[in-house]
Amino acid sequence: MGTEVNRRDLIKRSAAAGALALPAMGALSSCATGGGNDSEKVEKGEKSAKNPLEVNEKAGLSVVIFNGGYGDEYATDAHKVYERSFGKVKHERTQKIRTRMQPLLVKGNPPDVINNSGAEQMDVASLISKDQVADLTPLLDAPSLDDPDKKVRDTLLPGTIEKGQFGGEEVYHFNYSYTVYGTWYSKPALEKLEVEYPKTWDEMLAVCAKAKKEGIAGWTYAGKHPYYFAFTLYPFIAKIGGPDVIKAIDNLEPNAWRHDAVKKAFEAYHELYAKGYVLKGTPGIDHIQSQTQWNKGRALFLPNGSWVENETKKTTPKEFGMAVAPSTGLDKSDAMPFETIWAEASEPFMVPAQAKNVQGGMEWLRVMLGKESAQNFTKLVSALTCVKGAADGMDLMPGLTAANGMHKAAGENIIVPRLPDWHIELHKDRIGGAIATMMAGDISPAEAVKQCQQHADRAAKADGADKYKHA
Repeated sequence: MGTEVNRRDLIKRSAAAGALALPAMGALSSCATGGGNDSEKVEKGEKSAKNPLEVNEKAGLSVVIFNGGYGDEYATDAHKVYERSFGKVKHERTQKIRTRMQPLLVKGNPPDVINNSGAEQMDVASLISKDQVADLTPLLDAPSLDDPDKKVRDTLLPGTIEKGQFGGEEVYHFNYSYTVYGTWYSKPALEKLEVEYPKTWDEMLAVCAKAKKEGIAGWTYAGKHPYYFAFTLYPFIAKIGGPDVIKAIDNLEPNAWRHDAVKKAFEAYHELYAKGYVLKGTPGIDHIQSQTQWNKGRALFLPNGSWVENETKKTTPKEFGMAVAPSTGLDKSDAMPFETIWAEASEPFMVPAQAKNVQGGMEWLRVMLGKESAQNFTKLVSALTCVKGAADGMDLMPGLTAANGMHKAAGENIIVPRLPDWHIELHKDRIGGAIATMMAGDISPAEAVKQCQQHADRAAKADGADKYKHA
């Protein structure tokens, strides 16, 4: 019991000292402690082999889904599976997760499951410090839906559980999708230029130069959401300098951003701008607009995650030949091989601690981790899940086939940066903003490095001694 208190206290001290929450979020969270009324919670059901989490079979359930790249049909399909054994599910979809959900958390009347994703993703570390998020360990220790002899935790891909931990053994975020990040492109587009995907930066510049002569930009990206650049930039930094560079950045170590690998990576990406290889107007467009321009063949390369195939299905031509490859390396001096990628469990779900039906929320997630729902998710949205082997034998779309092959080729050369979830505002707004300004040509790579380090140093001071760290 003492260990549990110490872990929770550590999280509270860390987040309270952090001061990294978005202004609107901070104002709302500050009065959230103590909200909610336990008497409003539904009574537990009777525990059985079919109901290991003691769900009240007559109680309703409320689920809120982020309506982004994955849509929400996979969730409504899971509702039907849940309702075979339990109560009706009230469904809501929105892109305004923070705007819609934060007030409900403050009032102590949140839904039972929240898909905490998207541009308005809530800072889960701050919510944990306010005792607003349920520990999902009971779910992980419950028998899996398809094989009662296996616990849920034993059916998950490596790294899934760790991704939801914040300073202890408790798991507060459950990341359902298994996302592979990389540089997306059209196979026919490269074939038309008579080039192969570039493995070194000199080759990348040569391909972009050839495309420019044909009136095609080398790159486009989500200028309004510059953290998308991290999907290729972070693994690029790791390739150049090794995985410890990323760990130092995650740990907010002094001078981590001043590492030579970061400087080289920034200089390389800035060269795309300097040579005119970035699609005109890119700094002012969002992810949907950049993807649409890419689908129209106006740019060769796009930094993104494996949700992009589903998100662009309305604009992708039938003969587009979507594919993905690891970040292009720098040269033969790289510390890690070309096959190195960033891949991880993503698309986080949480069960609010003050929810009326916490047991039902966990059971809904258990349903999602069953083979039926996992395969349905992959079929509907062209994305892998965190469930081991769920996609085996399935007929995958071209982009997902490429992503799956890239993941297998990486082997153990997979990095999982934690800055995006340990320090969400720093990652998205501060670091992302400095990179965006550099890519727009407004500051030099050296100035971008300087700004990134300054932002990280301020975050480190705010976090104090209890900030999250790699061991």
